[in-house]
Amino acid sequence: MSNICSKKYFITGGGTGGHIYPAMAVADTLAEKGEDVEIFYVGNPNNLEYSIVQQKGYKFLPIYIKGMPRKFGFKFLWWGFKLSIAVLQSLYYLNKYKPDGIFGTGGYVSAPIMIASIIQKKTPFMMHDCDAQPGLVTRKLAPYAASVSLAFDKAKDYITNKNCQVNGNPLRPRFKTLTKGLARAGLTLDYNRPVLLVMGGSQGAKSIDDAFVEIVKELSTVNNIQIIFQTGKKNFMDITERLEKLYPHYNKDKNIIVRPYFDDMVTVLKSADIVISRAGSLSLSEIFASDVAPVLIPYPHAASDHQRRNAKFVEEQGACIYLEDKDANPNSLKEIINKLINDNELQTKLRSNCAKLAQFDALDNIVKQFLEVVE
Repeated sequence: MSNICSKKYFITGGGTGGHIYPAMAVADTLAEKGEDVEIFYVGNPNNLEYSIVQQKGYKFLPIYIKGMPRKFGFKFLWWGFKLSIAVLQSLYYLNKYKPDGIFGTGGYVSAPIMIASIIQKKTPFMMHDCDAQPGLVTRKLAPYAASVSLAFDKAKDYITNKNCQVNGNPLRPRFKTLTKGLARAGLTLDYNRPVLLVMGGSQGAKSIDDAFVEIVKELSTVNNIQIIFQTGKKNFMDITERLEKLYPHYNKDKNIIVRPYFDDMVTVLKSADIVISRAGSLSLSEIFASDVAPVLIPYPHAASDHQRRNAKFVEEQGACIYLEDKDANPNSLKEIINKLINDNELQTKLRSNCAKLAQFDALDNIVKQFLEVVE
């Protein structure tokens, strides 16, 4: 007699780490519930989610959809056609696999399977939105969701759904358990000297990279600061070529770690004292959980200007130094870094206020909310 899987879940969310990693954290927690749980991940195989899901070993169900063009025209009509195909694919997946529920983290990748759920009227779906101002997909589809989870309390102003909870963003469990000492040991960093992390999210941040590369040598050789520099995959070749010219011996300098991307961001973040970052919601949640003093430089072209809204919220809580992208130049970054290094009181204040925003139980609460929907 063949074994029949008692629970099947569709997980969806893609394009950027801010959509993918919360979805994967929920998928992993659901998978740990028992051997009779089967996880399917619905995403675009041309995006970052495909390689991450492959590493995890979950079944990947492909849909081919990209972000909606902002102007009406041929590209918009073509996108509408592609969306229709993706919805039809999603209906096929729902009818073939018959999942007990769908969990999505918003964004264009998650839209087709949730629209298919609305059409099908059989499979409940739950949405989680990571931002202070929820994205278009969340705002439009939330009224049809069985349940909605939000990362920020102020996001409730944009949502129409009676079953709506504010949980924070799901974090990988190691954020709660990994110490700064063990994190630094894992990266062979000196525990007694300051560590600066510069990161632009999974896609990198060209303006931050271009400004910071100019001061790497001085920060290491003059200020004796340990530096972790995540450039993003797109910017890595350009930045390392420029570093070679500005500081030919940078890869022999034990103070400096330069990578296009880190799979283990828990260790990287937990090792830092100061972090310079964009203001994507997942990055913020991980920063809050990492005992760091953040400098936030929101991406100015983010959809609905959500990164600026996120960063302004953190600034209002006294938990970051805020800097506009247009003002991110070598001199401004150097001035802020030196200020934080030399002002222990300011650094401690930012770290303390950040810690107050951490929500370590978010993952457990989100999974509990989802299981209440599907069981």
